[in-house]
Amino acid sequence: MTNTQRGLAEFLGTFWLVFGGCGSAVLAAAFPNVGIGLAGVSLAFGLTVLTMAYSIGHISGCHLNPAVTVGLWAGGRFPGRDIPLYVVAQVLGAVAAAYLLYFVASGAPGFALPANGLAVNGFDAQSPGHYSLVAGLVIEVVLTFFFLLVIMGSTDTRAPAGFAPIAIGLALTLIHLISIPVTNTSVNPARSTGPALVVGGLALQQLWLFWLAPILGGVLGGLAYKTLGADASVKPPIEGDAL
Repeated sequence: MTNTQRGLAEFLGTFWLVFGGCGSAVLAAAFPNVGIGLAGVSLAFGLTVLTMAYSIGHISGCHLNPAVTVGLWAGGRFPGRDIPLYVVAQVLGAVAAAYLLYFVASGAPGFALPANGLAVNGFDAQSPGHYSLVAGLVIEVVLTFFFLLVIMGSTDTRAPAGFAPIAIGLALTLIHLISIPVTNTSVNPARSTGPALVVGGLALQQLWLFWLAPILGGVLGGLAYKTLGADASVKPPIEGDAL
């Protein structure tokens, strides 16, 4: 695939993740009498990744997340030279989705964009449960760490073929079930950036955490699986073997 094809796939996939996941929180979660709630939003995020993994996984690998891209590089699964292409495409997709979501949401009577609107991420006053910065940092690092383990393990050539998107989508669903009350769940700097740019204010001021923590967790997860999943049957070369 060309870089243009891969970049466009990452743009569209990340657009779908933000529009579908954040859109479920903004448009459907609190809808009178039929609101989907926390479980519904969590499932929506998982479904966006699952559906895109089957749709564009063969084109770009379906990262949709700078932390995943950097984590796969740390785990030896992705070339560093392609990181800028993927990250730029992911952020642009997330921003485009956030602005379109804002346009749709503003069509409701009496709409006003609150400081925590568009499913922005945050800590302290910006956290749904008013959790602290340290709590937000820890949970974002830990959950992104395990997200990378699931991604790398389920896509390992030794894993059952064809089931990786299901495992990854369900993992993201579980991650949201755990952490929506804490940070509104990021584990994805692009997903955090789109809504924060639209809302501005405190959401934008706190955005740094949702780049730092997921990328740190992604790198640690990538490195951990690189060690954990190393094939012991493949012996490293020993000096003199070639002789």
